[in-house]
Amino acid sequence: MNTEKLQQIKSTTRSPMPAEVRLSPGAWLKKNLFYSWFSSILTITLLALAVLLIKNIAGWTFFTARWEVISANFKLFMVGQYPIEQLWRVWTALLLVSLFIGLTYGAKRGISTIMFFSVTTVYLVSIVLPFISGSSRFWLVGALVSLGVGVGIGMIVPYLKKVVGYAWILCFILVLFFIQGFGILPEVRTNTWGGLMLTMMLATIAIVFSFPIGVLFALGRASKLPIVRTISVIYIEVIRGVPLITILFMAQIMVPLFLPGGVTVDNVVRAMVGLVIFNSAYIAENVRGGLQSVPNSQVEASHALGLSTFKTTVFIVLPQALRVTIPSMVGQSISILKDTTLVATVGLLDILGIGRTVTSNPEFLGTQKEVFVFVALLFWVICFTMSVTSRKLERSLSVGHN
Repeated sequence: MNTEKLQQIKSTTRSPMPAEVRLSPGAWLKKNLFYSWFSSILTITLLALAVLLIKNIAGWTFFTARWEVISANFKLFMVGQYPIEQLWRVWTALLLVSLFIGLTYGAKRGISTIMFFSVTTVYLVSIVLPFISGSSRFWLVGALVSLGVGVGIGMIVPYLKKVVGYAWILCFILVLFFIQGFGILPEVRTNTWGGLMLTMMLATIAIVFSFPIGVLFALGRASKLPIVRTISVIYIEVIRGVPLITILFMAQIMVPLFLPGGVTVDNVVRAMVGLVIFNSAYIAENVRGGLQSVPNSQVEASHALGLSTFKTTVFIVLPQALRVTIPSMVGQSISILKDTTLVATVGLLDILGIGRTVTSNPEFLGTQKEVFVFVALLFWVICFTMSVTSRKLERSLSVGHN
């Protein structure tokens, strides 16, 4: 290639990018929606259908729907049969969670920003809803104050930035203590839990406890020890091949067989065990995919530097593997949250089970649409918050851009 051609290529690559052409609103509509007679007909038809759909939904929402079914059973939807005289413990647990969310946002910002503003929005919207009682509004205002206090403490105390992640373990223990009692407060057995509280507790327990178990089985499947690898493979493949409903039924029947004589656990604990067993197998496969993405050259380099296999796994391989698996882990967490609705098949009244019970009440016959729309809206808010937080976490860790 001669010098003249090289100069032509350089001049071409250095030429400025063409300026972006901004269209007027009328020109944009003509270009994108009314480009031809077919696109014009399609646009008009879809607009007519959208207007008709919005009109019908708005008419049903504001004039036809019987939202009193939600206000009359709001306590059932939230906490099930939890004793009314002990409801202060649930609200106290909510205040604690709000305080720790505020602490995390004030100390670290980052991914906690999405959670902070999502929770704040939910509290503000809940306060103005017509079916919220006066006492509930009082506690929700307290939750907002806890958020603010947490933000203030997090910003004032710099040391919290280092430990706020571990502080959530303390928050988890305190929430369990207030809700269950553990013999110090009056005991509230788990068979009285229900509604959204039961759904969130089942999902939280399944996610928190299945994560370390899944990581261990993923490492076991990648192990060079035949016995460890075989046990891990059998566990993962057997659990993944069995439907969740089957595992829930087996947990109800078989968990008591592994307990000493005289020791009994109720259905909620058995369901938690089943969900942890099921979810840990899927997390193990997600983590295994992350382990395979780490180049073997890094392991060899760490061994060359004198690191043991344990230190190489904990400090070199595992952090990279977990970072890669964040999207799939969040997807699995959302999936297990929605799968908790299957506990209704073993007699537990999660929020969907409460909805079915309410709609079977003769007083509220014909209110299925209102109940299921309300339940779907709650699930959507939680899952959307988790999804947005996951994307924020992926961007902060630059997942997929290495």
